[in-house]
Amino acid sequence: MITNVPGICLVTFYADCVPLFFYDPVKKVVAAAHSGWRGTVAGIGRVMVDKLVSDNGCKREDVLAVVGPSICGNCYEVSSDVVDGFSDAYGKDMANSISSPHGDGKFLVDLWEANRYVLKSAGIKDEHIQVSGICTYHNPELMISHRETDGKRGNMAGVVVL
Repeated sequence: MITNVPGICLVTFYADCVPLFFYDPVKKVVAAAHSGWRGTVAGIGRVMVDKLVSDNGCKREDVLAVVGPSICGNCYEVSSDVVDGFSDAYGKDMANSISSPHGDGKFLVDLWEANRYVLKSAGIKDEHIQVSGICTYHNPELMISHRETDGKRGNMAGVVVL
């Protein structure tokens, strides 16, 4: 979702997935996206940056991006198909840099770094990317983690507004 209208709230929902927030202080535009592993593999961060540029006249060098609270790379255990998805989309080197074997054919994947990679490849300056560093799994008293609650339903909302 993207808006340049002051007072309009963009709201997305998460439990462990990555919220992405964007702000262009020059064009006065905000945006929000939900980036689970499939969205990250599909490059939703790059799609958002491309839309900010094509539809709103933003310049990549002006856009600020935040990778919000979500499950960290020490907690996000996945099967090999997830790592294969990253490898197919971005190459084996990138997939290896964001994943590590975790036994029994499982891997740990760092969605924070994967999204940083996607945002940088979209032309966002490294110094304009802020990773919150807050893990949903490690902070159950503050946030809902689908994995920490063993699948009990709950959501958090991510909100951005001009």
